[in-house]
Amino acid sequence: MNGALKAAWALTAFVVLAGIVLWAVTGRPVFAAFIVLGVLTGIGALVTGRSAAERPAPKEGPTP
Repeated sequence: MNGALKAAWALTAFVVLAGIVLWAVTGRPVFAAFIVLGVLTGIGALVTGRSAAERPAPKEGPTP
């Protein structure tokens, strides 16, 4: 897991937690948007955070 992926997960957790707390404290359902955006951020991190399989460097013959 690289640094960008860790940051994406931290942002996801923060946004979802903030949405839950603010919705519970204020009672305003507009904070449900925070939860939805946090979940979408998490899905984006899963989809784009996968590292490609490492390919061995191509072996080139001697240059003529």
